[in-house]
Amino acid sequence: MLKRMQKHTNEKPYSCEVCGFSFAQKSERIRHMRTHTGEKPYSCEICGSSFIQKSHMVQHIRLHTGEKPYSCEVCGSSFIQKSHIVRHMRIHTGEKPYSCQVCGSSFTQKQSMLKHMQTHTRKKPHSCEICGSSFTTKEGVLKHLRTHTGEKPYSCEVCGSSFTQKQNMLIHMRIHTGEKPYSCEVCGSSYRTKQNMLLHIRTHTGEKPYSCEVCGSSLSTKHSFLHHMRIHTGEKPYSCEVCGTCFTMKHNMLTHMRIHTGEKPYSCQVCGASFSTNQSLLQHTRIHTGEKPYSCQVCGSSFTLKNNMLRHMEIHARKKATQTKR
Repeated sequence: MLKRMQKHTNEKPYSCEVCGFSFAQKSERIRHMRTHTGEKPYSCEICGSSFIQKSHMVQHIRLHTGEKPYSCEVCGSSFIQKSHIVRHMRIHTGEKPYSCQVCGSSFTQKQSMLKHMQTHTRKKPHSCEICGSSFTTKEGVLKHLRTHTGEKPYSCEVCGSSFTQKQNMLIHMRIHTGEKPYSCEVCGSSYRTKQNMLLHIRTHTGEKPYSCEVCGSSLSTKHSFLHHMRIHTGEKPYSCEVCGTCFTMKHNMLTHMRIHTGEKPYSCQVCGASFSTNQSLLQHTRIHTGEKPYSCQVCGSSFTLKNNMLRHMEIHARKKATQTKR
C-alpha cells in the first residue's frame, strides 16, 4: 500500500549518501549503492561473471543457453531481452515515439532524439582539458576523453572484447546473439546496424556518391573511397602492435591480430567449430549445407570455394593450350 502511494505522490524518501540520488523504494537504493561499492552479488555458474542485479545475470545466462524467450510475431526474430524486441517491433510498425520539440522530427529511440536536439542548440559548454575540443553534453566529453586515456569500460560478457561506448558494445553483442534487426525492403537481407542496411541498399539503386579525383572511380561508401585512395597514396595507417605488419584498413589489422590472440568469435551452430573471420565460417558452413555456389563455365562442375573453381578452370585452359599447339 505504502509503495503504491509513493508512485502517485512521487515521494522518494531513500537517499544515497554518496551522490545524493533519491529513490522511492529501499530496494532501489540498495541496488544503486552497488554502483559505488562495486559489489556484484550475482554470479554466473558457467563462466563466473558477476552482476549487480539478478535480472542482469538471468539475461547473461541466456548467452550460454541460447534461450531467446521474446519472439517477433511479424518476422519470427527472437531476442534475449524484452527491451530488444520492443525496439525491434518499431521497424515493422514504423512507430517513432520520441519527438523533437523544436522541429517535430520523430525517432524510434530516445537517445537518437537527444542527439538530434543538439543540432538545434549548437551550444558546446563542455570542453576537453587535454585538447580543447568542445561538446554539447557532459557525456560527450567523457566519451571523448577515452580517446586520450584508452579506457574501454564496456566489456562483452561472451568474448571479453572492450569498447569505449555502450552502444558499440551492444552492436557487437549481435555477433553472438545473431540479432539482425534491420532488413532490406528489396531483397529481405538482414543487418546488425541501420548503417550497414542503408549501405546495402545502394547495391540495388546503384548509387555511388564518392568519386576518386585521381582515376575517376566511383564508390558507394565513404569508407570504400578512403580505402581506395590508399591504393594511390600507398598509405597503411594501421599497424600490428605485435609484429609490426601494416594494413590499409583497420578491419584487416583487427582480423590479423586474431592470429596472435587466437580469438575465434565466429562459431558454427551445427558442430561448434570456431573461426577468426565470418568469411571462414561461411565457407565452413557449406560442408554442412552442401552448397557449391561457384560453377565452371566450361563443364558445369560446382565448388564450395572460388579458389578451387579457379584452379579447376586452369585444367581446361591447359588442355586448350595443348590442343592449339597440335
